[in-house]
Amino acid sequence: MPRIVLSTGNVILGGPSIRKPGTYRSNLELTNSLRSNFLAAQQDYAAALPNGNGDTSQPRENGHRRRPAPDVWTERDDSIIYVPRIDWASAGLQECRSQYEITVKLFFLPTAPPEKRIDYIQESLRLVTKELGVSNIDLFILSFPGIFFEGECEYEADRKNATMGSDEEEVATWGLVEDLYEQGQISRLGIAEFGSEKLRRFLDKVKVRPAVDQINIKNCCNVPPPLTKLAKEKGIELLTHNDSTDILPSGTLRELLGQGPQGAGVLADDDANGAGLKGEITPEWVVKYTAFVKDRGVIENKGYFAGAELAEA
Repeated sequence: MPRIVLSTGNVILGGPSIRKPGTYRSNLELTNSLRSNFLAAQQDYAAALPNGNGDTSQPRENGHRRRPAPDVWTERDDSIIYVPRIDWASAGLQECRSQYEITVKLFFLPTAPPEKRIDYIQESLRLVTKELGVSNIDLFILSFPGIFFEGECEYEADRKNATMGSDEEEVATWGLVEDLYEQGQISRLGIAEFGSEKLRRFLDKVKVRPAVDQINIKNCCNVPPPLTKLAKEKGIELLTHNDSTDILPSGTLRELLGQGPQGAGVLADDDANGAGLKGEITPEWVVKYTAFVKDRGVIENKGYFAGAELAEA
């Protein structure tokens, strides 16, 4: 089945308009940045065609904006469809590798089968390292589905967290990245949303301890004291974040790629007169990456890739 790879490009270049103050979370940054990159690609690649607009599709009668045909601004490489097409020639960082701290966070989505996680790990790292022009990364964080902190107080949230997710699946997945760590492709490994009891069980079963536990306490209160104590004992750094636990739902992905007024026109809708790819699309993973310039204290490059599978009708 075809796979679709979506990309935002460098969101730092997109300017502050992408960010939503107050309620801003990474799922908003992801969806808004994808829309912005799709539109920019449609305009750039269409302008390069002889007629200057690239609209080879049929005229639309439903009031939606006209778009260039998808094959103008997307690219198919064997079984992968890149949305939009990526100019790898312009990829890379401005300074030498040693000047950067590169962090990558991979979200395994609840709609994707756990047995395919090795594919998601390899594909996401291939894309990020190619985009940044590097061969290794400093910190690789895994975010598993169905794990979060939520409760009336931090103790309640910590207790609830202990029952979430699947210890067996998480440990098995961790073994896959331990191999990459031992090969030197990754300097440090991290996890997300592990409370004290869940983290304790995890540490008993893995070879390489996580260096970081990234937690979101927006729906809780403070960092649970038992987690703070355990992390200190084991030398694990606790970092807070505001990433969404539901970063790319199926409905959002179809809206992004569909024929609606804010869609990219890649997927067919029932009322689209046959335009676009037909089939059921399933989001599988999202990867977020940042390249931080250590000496200057700024983020030079930040972006996302997302992977989905299309079961063609």
